[in-house]
Amino acid sequence: MPVDVVFMPAAGAPAAVGVVVDVIRATSTIAQALASGYERVLCCAEIEEARALRAELPDSLLGGERQAVRVEGFDVGASPREFLEARASTLILSTTNGTRAILETAERCDRVLLGSLLNLSAVARAAGSDDSSIVCAGYQGGFALDDVYCAGRIVQLAGGERTHAASASALLADAFPAALDGLNARTYGPPGLEDDIVYCAEVDLLDVVPVLTGVEGPAAEIMLR
Repeated sequence: MPVDVVFMPAAGAPAAVGVVVDVIRATSTIAQALASGYERVLCCAEIEEARALRAELPDSLLGGERQAVRVEGFDVGASPREFLEARASTLILSTTNGTRAILETAERCDRVLLGSLLNLSAVARAAGSDDSSIVCAGYQGGFALDDVYCAGRIVQLAGGERTHAASASALLADAFPAALDGLNARTYGPPGLEDDIVYCAEVDLLDVVPVLTGVEGPAAEIMLR
């Protein structure tokens, strides 16, 4: 099977390997947290699910955002720059788009990896070129140019036969002279993300591959393998 790119999680199809991309910011943040020493990240779709998990797990940090703003009462938001040092063994995370995309992809794919520009080469190697689907988290159920740019970069490195969507993503990635240009082409989201966008545009800063290790109750567990 060829390498495919899915522009929105709801359009996903079963595949041996699913690579979830929410480059600004969930998958970048999870990669950074695990690289910094967090043992696992528990991803929840809903805020109340995340709060309930936090109550069950004292040695955890509660992070998340809605519309790129930290959820009231949470310990931290969802900026990768907040996770340069580990403050707990477990990070519980709930975001507007990315954590939902992870849970949806877990229902369809045998193996789920998380991709970003921060771990671009590592995730491309891990995904390989056979029966892999790169799933863009999108923005509120719609197309997200920044995610498709990152997906195109992964397609370029993964090699193998491409679907039309994968070829289109690779062509889109070629349209920008630098990663920061590709991410800055997004036209949505509140002001104040400029420093995070610059950080998320760093290519191959991390040599890690976050992997879904299981889904228990409302949470997808992500670890390094």
